[in-house]
Amino acid sequence: TKAEKEALDREARHIAHDPSIGEEKKGDLKDVFVHKFKLKTNLYLLAYRKYGKDLELVMIGSHENYYRDLKSYLKSK
Repeated sequence: TKAEKEALDREARHIAHDPSIGEEKKGDLKDVFVHKFKLKTNLYLLAYRKYGKDLELVMIGSHENYYRDLKSYLKSK
């Protein structure tokens, strides 16, 4: 929806402005940061990686099975 797209754009700008906003993960997800935010009543997680001054937005989704799916996605790359 338009609201979801606007929320994602807003959160991506927050991350670009302050990449330390997310929580750095460990283990299989080393070098991945996850930023959590709410859209209406739903909690979303946005995974990203930092490469110098560049950011790679990796995956967005709801909390259910998020980390399992994120690990699976990163292994497939």
